[in-house]
Amino acid sequence: MPGDWRGEAAGRAVGSPGVGGTGRTPGIPGREGWPCPGRPGGGGGVRGCCRRRRRPVGRCRPLREAWRGAAGLLIMELKWLLYVTLLALGTLAVQAHDMDDDNDGDDVVDIEDDLDDGIDEVEESKPETSTPPPTPKVTYRPPVPTGEVYFAESFDKGTLDGWILSRAKKDDTDDEIAKYDGKWEVQDMKDTKLPGDKGLVLVTRAKHHAISSKLSKPFVFDTKPLIIQYEVNFQNGIECGGAYVKLLSKTPELNLDQFHDKTPYTIMFGPDKCGEDYKLHFIFRHKNPKTGKYEEKHAKRPDADLKTYFTDKKTHLYTLVLNPDNSFEILVDQTVVNSGNLLNDMSPPVNPPREIEDPNDQKPEDWDERPKIPDPDAVKPDDWDEDAPAKIADENAVKPEGWLDDEPEYVADPDAEKPEDWDEDMDGEWEAPQIANPKCETAPGCGTWQRPMIDNPNYKGKWKPPMIDNVNYQGIWKPRKIPNPDFFEDLEPFKMTPFSAVGLELWSMTSDIFFDNFIICTERAVADDWASDGWGLKKAADGAAEPGVVGQMMAAAEERPWLWVVYILTVALPVFLVVLFCCSGKKQPSAAEYKKTDAPQPDVMDEEKEEEKDKGDKEEEEEEEANEEKLEEKQKSDADIGSASQEEEEEEEEEDRKPPSEEEETVNRSPRNRKPRKD
Repeated sequence: MPGDWRGEAAGRAVGSPGVGGTGRTPGIPGREGWPCPGRPGGGGGVRGCCRRRRRPVGRCRPLREAWRGAAGLLIMELKWLLYVTLLALGTLAVQAHDMDDDNDGDDVVDIEDDLDDGIDEVEESKPETSTPPPTPKVTYRPPVPTGEVYFAESFDKGTLDGWILSRAKKDDTDDEIAKYDGKWEVQDMKDTKLPGDKGLVLVTRAKHHAISSKLSKPFVFDTKPLIIQYEVNFQNGIECGGAYVKLLSKTPELNLDQFHDKTPYTIMFGPDKCGEDYKLHFIFRHKNPKTGKYEEKHAKRPDADLKTYFTDKKTHLYTLVLNPDNSFEILVDQTVVNSGNLLNDMSPPVNPPREIEDPNDQKPEDWDERPKIPDPDAVKPDDWDEDAPAKIADENAVKPEGWLDDEPEYVADPDAEKPEDWDEDMDGEWEAPQIANPKCETAPGCGTWQRPMIDNPNYKGKWKPPMIDNVNYQGIWKPRKIPNPDFFEDLEPFKMTPFSAVGLELWSMTSDIFFDNFIICTERAVADDWASDGWGLKKAADGAAEPGVVGQMMAAAEERPWLWVVYILTVALPVFLVVLFCCSGKKQPSAAEYKKTDAPQPDVMDEEKEEEKDKGDKEEEEEEEANEEKLEEKQKSDADIGSASQEEEEEEEEEDRKPPSEEEETVNRSPRNRKPRKD
């Protein structure tokens, strides 16, 4: 098909005798075609005829119309092809989804049959050789501290050397659950991307767990910051439980073998969750310098959303930084999520108020706290009717015509039947259920007609005297202030109780909580290097193992084949719409219609564009003239041989630069300005 219309159009464009006559524009009687010699030394053709030399464009219109017709057919074919493709893909996706559901049902039905086959079938299905695990893209090396540390533990030795399991019992608890008998083990992380990277795992659930380890030396709060950092991974998510650490205070009574919930600690820090309450604790125990008692001070809750850290089953890095200037920072994955000052951002405050309310002060009996009182001089107006109703019947209402006063709104269902097991002695007399009266469906209403209720214009309600300012108002009474007998001022809360051990004392309803890479130091750079060698490698390995967006979409589509329909609709449909709106348009009338009616053709815009292009062609011709003049000067010495040819070329160029003849202007003129021709 395409070959046919190309040949026919090309024949018409050059005035083929077999199509439109010799040397004439096809289909236009009385108009002669023009030859298209092109440029001197170059070829002719449609391009030279219609664009390069300002020749008449009528010879190009049949070819253009032919191209448009072919393009329209091609677009229609593409549309139908897209329709059929989308329909076929949608049908296949639905069938695949149904087959997937059927297979799931078959799997459920066949479970018993598979179990009856016995262990032999299971052993036969096992491969003879196990597939070796893929080579990790990130190589793990145990982290090594790059500076002075008080405690550093990566668990890569595979043992609990240096850690002490508690054998204590929790007070005020049933004996069955009072023991700290939860299990701890050193294991690889589930689905680890770093073979050889081990950690401390809380193995059991619904039990008390307690384990602790001594520091290399006690930490004393003086002029250096405190940095504590460790990793947590909730491998099975978390229902209710914590993953916080306690820095156990240095006391003569400290016995790690009896570590329990009431063992004194200096700082408690880490994540905790129960229900939908996601917390990141920072608590320190402050000693009252006057009474010697300790009180827990809680940091304000962070503004960041912490839910992701508990639910994404990824390893997260928790860091607490305490500075000697009483400032603190809490970071997750090396990003600050909370910060503040120990003096201003703890609850309750570190320092008590200077004054307190006198607990023995009492409000006087004649103290008037009423800012407004009823006007004692106000009198109820004589025309005030307190008994007038808020609603009255509308006296202007008229009963609609056709109202059925004698018909009830509901009637017994004539089709209802008494149940066979109905016992009138036990259930009483049976009555048919009520249904809407079918006669009322076509009538304005049934039953006794009543006037509608409207607001009573005379209703005022119960009279009350207006309120006025109370001249005896004394304000809201408060007890007087007295000096706080327990007041003290501690401007250096950073100087807390020294600690000598780190411990985990936890209760969790979820198992397999993974801990790793504990470090306690005073230099931020040391903690950052430790994090890069531990948590940083985990993050890099997870990133290298995770597929890209396209891979994740493909994997999801393999599990749920119906997702292919979603992908096609979100990708192919926009492309189809773009093609539909950009490539399709109004069908152009054929050239024959224009020739019959002599109506203006849309080629006017094409001619304007061609005129703009001709300006560029004219500039090219001027450049060629300059080059030819230089060539003439160079060839003056050879005038005998080249004079004749040079004069011919100059004549041709001069003819090209001449303005078109009156006949050509008439043909090239816009059809809107064309004079009516005689038959």
